Amino acid sequence: MQNAGLDELGLNWRYLAFDVLPEHLVSALEGTRSMRYVGLNLTVPHKLLALEWVDLLDQSARKWGAVNTVRFEGKDPNEQWVPLGQAEDPNAFHTIRSVGFNTDADAIATSITQDLGLSLNRSHCVLLGAGGAGRVAALKLAESGVESLYLINRTASKAMAIAEELRGNFPELRVATDYPKAGDKIDLVLNATSLGLKANDALPFDPETLNLEQASHAYDMIYQPTQTPFLKKAHEAGCRTSNGLGMLLYQGAAALEIWTGQAPPVDTMRKALCRHLDAQS
Repeated sequence: MQNAGLDELGLNWRYLAFDVLPEHLVSALEGTRSMRYVGLNLTVPHKLLALEWVDLLDQSARKWGAVNTVRFEGKDPNEQWVPLGQAEDPNAFHTIRSVGFNTDADAIATSITQDLGLSLNRSHCVLLGAGGAGRVAALKLAESGVESLYLINRTASKAMAIAEELRGNFPELRVATDYPKAGDKIDLVLNATSLGLKANDALPFDPETLNLEQASHAYDMIYQPTQTPFLKKAHEAGCRTSNGLGMLLYQGAAALEIWTGQAPPVDTMRKALCRHLDAQS
């Protein structure tokens, strides 16, 4: 996806993946700074660890409490910070700083609105999962203007903690930590758990308590496999469904724009991503 985008923009860059153990994260990040990388992406569990490492947190990273994108910048003779990906000579800088961003949260909302055609404003949502991804999703849904949010998690205390955070920041939002009642209108059921990554995984909700026929839309953050048991059940119940491919796409496109300062070629990136995932299935 990223390499296809770089080619479309005519940049002689390459996007590479590396496995880094948590205990080696700081030394790996310092290495990328020393080698004048223009930036990088981080995945779990590094998104939280990087909060303490970066020199500066963008508003997005402060708001969502996680870093998934880092941009390196150099200080020029006029004491101005210049993104290395937008500098004529990245090696000319003696002082380099790291800036942490979060592109995940906006990507969730963008994918739901673009891929499901659903407006989140004044909607009624069920969120399955209260881990790191679930917390970010809950906060973004609240910011997007949902009217009511049902937080479902196997460990109820985690859902309650997020509910308290939401009530403190969004007092107009109706938050519950149990399932909606039969007959309640549900616009969206969103899976933020890892259940569905394996073919024999259980459903991420109790089918005896939640009837998917109450819902009009279902979204699964999992993008591989493309059709999880949850999405299959939702489709059978008549829901319009989408997996997490769009979320992956939009967070990556936003990162590319942060590094390059150019509008990302989203269609080209989407086609490359789909080809890769099809080849893996």
